[in-house]
Amino acid sequence: MSGTRAAIRYAKAILDLAISQGVATEVYNDMVLISSTIKENEELSTFIQNPTISVTVKESALTEVFAQTNGLTKGLFHLLFENKRFEILEGVASQYVLQSNEMNGFEVATVTTAIPLDADLEAKVSEKIREFSNKKITIENIVDPSIIGGFIIRIGDKQYNASIANRLQVLKREFSNN
Repeated sequence: MSGTRAAIRYAKAILDLAISQGVATEVYNDMVLISSTIKENEELSTFIQNPTISVTVKESALTEVFAQTNGLTKGLFHLLFENKRFEILEGVASQYVLQSNEMNGFEVATVTTAIPLDADLEAKVSEKIREFSNKKITIENIVDPSIIGGFIIRIGDKQYNASIANRLQVLKREFSNN
C-alpha cells in the first residue's frame, strides 16, 4: 500500500484540525460515511483510482456525492485535488476513524462466528474481550460457517481462537505427531 504513510499523515492533520475547530465528531461521521461508501461501491472506487480522469472532475464529483459533509471534509477533497492524491481518500478516511477511535479509547473487535451472534454468545465473547483490552470495544461480527462453531476474536494484533475448526486442527496435529 504505497499511500498508507501519506494517508496516516493526512488523517492525523485532519483530526488535529477537526479537534481544534470543535468538529471532530462531525468529521468522524463523514469519514465513516466516505470509507464505507468507497468500500461498498466498486464504481466509485474505480472512478477515484482511475488516473485518466482529471482531478478537477474527481473533486467536483466527490463534493457532489458527499454534499452533506462538513466544510473541513470538503477541504480535504480540495487538498487532495491540489496534491493530486485522490487515490488515497479511502485510506485517509479509514485512518481518521482508527486514529479517532484510538484517541478516544475505543477499539474494534472482529468476532468471527459460524452463525450470527446471539445474546448468550455475545456475552461470552464480551467476557473474553475484557481479558484482552480495557478499552471500550465495538464488536464487528463476521459469519464464517467454515469455523464450524465457537468464535475467533481479533483486536488489533491480538487473536484468540476458540473455534471448533481450530480445535480439530490441534487434535489432527497431535495425532499425526504420535
